Amino acid sequence: MNCGTKQKAIFLDRDGTVNKEKEFLWKPQDFQFIPGAEKAIKIFNNLGYIVLVITNQSGVARGFYAEEDVIKLHCHISGLLRKQRAVIDAFYFCPHHVDGVIEKYAIDCDCRKPKTGMIIKAEKDFNLDLERSIIIGDKEIDVLAGKNAGIGEKILIRSGHPIDEKNTVADSVFDGLYDFALFFKNRADQISPRRSSPR
Repeated sequence: MNCGTKQKAIFLDRDGTVNKEKEFLWKPQDFQFIPGAEKAIKIFNNLGYIVLVITNQSGVARGFYAEEDVIKLHCHISGLLRKQRAVIDAFYFCPHHVDGVIEKYAIDCDCRKPKTGMIIKAEKDFNLDLERSIIIGDKEIDVLAGKNAGIGEKILIRSGHPIDEKNTVADSVFDGLYDFALFFKNRADQISPRRSSPR
């Protein structure tokens, strides 16, 4: 745990935001990044943000796959990113669903988005300043979780899911993660222009 200066983070939904959505994805061979996602994550890394994934994985509660399968997939994702010199600092997932068939997971938990359990755990693990952090997802529940946790900036991206752009709690809507990353980098450069190298 980092007990020093509070850090800023970018929270990412997984399916439909980082990777192409496939119902109940758990096999590494079925995983595909959305084009530009790796570059976006690298941009966030270079801007000094902790990058975290928070994802609802009710397939565990429904008996489609185990927690160990989710962890293996996340290790696979990390390996792919490592080849691009990009890093997701941690993955958080909620295995619960009230309609689950696996008894220990069939509960009304505090971590399934739009609830805030995963965000609060990450806040403690990384000593985060949530007001200076950002959450990005392709569903309203993602940005609602951010609002409920007090995250400073909430971004929706268009993945094909119906979203009400006029009534969302999101601050902005973008076509994809890479589109936001480019906008965000440009904004950061304007606020803090790079200094010339010392002679």
